[in-house]
Amino acid sequence: MGDIGVGVIGTGFMGKAHAMAYRAAAGIFPGNLKPVLQTVADVDEAAADAAARQYGFRRAVTDWRALVADPAIAIVAITTPNMFHREMALAAIAAGKHVHCEKPLAPSVAEAHEMMEAAEAANVVTQVGYNYIKNPLLSLAREMIASGELGEITSFRGIHAEDFMCDPEVPYSWRLDPQGGGGAIADIGSHIIGLARFLIGPITEVNADLATVVKSRPVGPGAAERRLIEVDDIARLTVRFARGCGGTIEANWAATGRKMQLGFEISGTKGGLVFTQERLNELSYYKAGEDPRENGFRRIEAGPQHPPYRNFCVAPGHQLGFNDLKTIEVADFLSAIEGGVRRGPDFREAWEIQKVVDSAIASSKSRAWKEVA
Repeated sequence: MGDIGVGVIGTGFMGKAHAMAYRAAAGIFPGNLKPVLQTVADVDEAAADAAARQYGFRRAVTDWRALVADPAIAIVAITTPNMFHREMALAAIAAGKHVHCEKPLAPSVAEAHEMMEAAEAANVVTQVGYNYIKNPLLSLAREMIASGELGEITSFRGIHAEDFMCDPEVPYSWRLDPQGGGGAIADIGSHIIGLARFLIGPITEVNADLATVVKSRPVGPGAAERRLIEVDDIARLTVRFARGCGGTIEANWAATGRKMQLGFEISGTKGGLVFTQERLNELSYYKAGEDPRENGFRRIEAGPQHPPYRNFCVAPGHQLGFNDLKTIEVADFLSAIEGGVRRGPDFREAWEIQKVVDSAIASSKSRAWKEVA
């Protein structure tokens, strides 16, 4: 097993998730690459030093450029706010590094396209942090749809709802910057858009209504001064898919009481599927035409028969979690670097997702259907 150096830019929640996943991947999944946590970068020196000690990095730096330039690092993981992704990713690509970037890839489709083209021209492997689709049960759902088990798909209803922006006293941050954050449609909406594409396929048209619920927020914690909000709290999309069916997608980060409702209901002529991330080890399946006395959805519970669940546990019912999905994401990335199948989502797929996000924003402004070009 050969060592491969990893550098992580950012020490927040996602920086920690990346560090944990890279440490776990080699022990859980077979492969020829052993990730070595070389360097962690943060503009806050104390935060960088603390992360290096806690997560097991060999050193800490305050300049991400030093991390990118380090010849001992082959993988650069970017876990910063998305307004910084472009500069960091392009520098890493120019240095010949493989890039693992958190979502959304960039604030605009133009920046995402530039990053995608640079990565493909340099022939480096890229990965974007849509780890929820690494759930073994979602791979099963995709297989069931592709095999025709649900018949012709007639409808998709998807939602990503959380409540972390419900409180009007949550202060202004980069997530609320229209030039860098993009609101709920970009932040959590990209997850459910990506999931819709993963299961149903390309989205060709969108008609969106974006709404701002909290009109102003404090400029900082406890501040009296407030700043007007120009991005959405709730995005409601009606969409059309290339396969011929339609559907709806909602992104809502002001959904009171919801902690992680990333879910969908898919209807087909032969059956249906229902899922929510709040019960991520369960998939509900309905098969049309069964005995009406036994009619209804039945639960499929995650277990070792759903790859790669077995890599974590040999028994069903023991449950996978968020960080396990991140570890699967890292394992797929390492496998692609070795020359295996590129399962992504990569920069190209992230660009496709951003096209839907930008089309939804444009649709809401014009109050009209927009083609996803």
